[in-house]
Amino acid sequence: MSQNHHRLFYKIIGEGEPIIILHGFLGSSDNWMSFAKELAKNQMVILLDLQNHGRSYHVSRFTYEEAAEDVKKFMEEHWIHHAHILGHSMGGKVAMKLAEMEPDVIDHLIVVDITPFEYPSGHEIILDSLMSVDVESTESRKLIEEHLLHNINDPSVVSFLMKNLKRLKTGGFEWKMNLPALYESYPQILKSLDLESIDHPTLFIRGEQSNYIPLEMESKLRKIFSKMQLVTINDSGHWVHSDQPGPLLSEVHRFLSSK
Repeated sequence: MSQNHHRLFYKIIGEGEPIIILHGFLGSSDNWMSFAKELAKNQMVILLDLQNHGRSYHVSRFTYEEAAEDVKKFMEEHWIHHAHILGHSMGGKVAMKLAEMEPDVIDHLIVVDITPFEYPSGHEIILDSLMSVDVESTESRKLIEEHLLHNINDPSVVSFLMKNLKRLKTGGFEWKMNLPALYESYPQILKSLDLESIDHPTLFIRGEQSNYIPLEMESKLRKIFSKMQLVTINDSGHWVHSDQPGPLLSEVHRFLSSK
């Protein structure tokens, strides 16, 4: 049987040691493209769309186990025996899950602005307003954008979400991501990952203005990640790669060159 429906959409740029980048919730590989181009001057960068996101396959629910398994299968199919993994937000949780499930395939682990612990929900307004637009029968992007802005009230979040919009040949639009499945899976996505101990060299990167990794959480993280560093990127929120790409890039380089 063809495994085609389980293939992940990907882009590969540059050459050298492979690093795989995993995007966050409601995002896609495109969000990391300009950062990846800089990183690709020194190595091979692989950008993936995770299940139910971007141009990858749709399933009825999102689980971290399956998403991590997808990354492992992708590596096998492309003869990548091991790679560095960088995951942002939800993608960071996929990366940590993969490190636990398949420790041999990861060299360095980089987790951007997320921990494996449970989070309070914060995306309801976003999800509800996405679900409440009838994009198929809406004629213009502008109307969809206005609807989202009216509810979400944060232009940078709205322009991030609008990248998911795809025009249909028949007129109207559709979301690239599998919105119903992500809506259903959202409580699951927030839950804590049950991790024992991970002894990969691990770099946690926190945005100074983000509350996703409070500094007092470091000791709790150290109980799981025996070889971890925690770095704060100043003047950055949760989207570190778009807020402060330069400082993020130099931290990634510094960490990857440490043996």
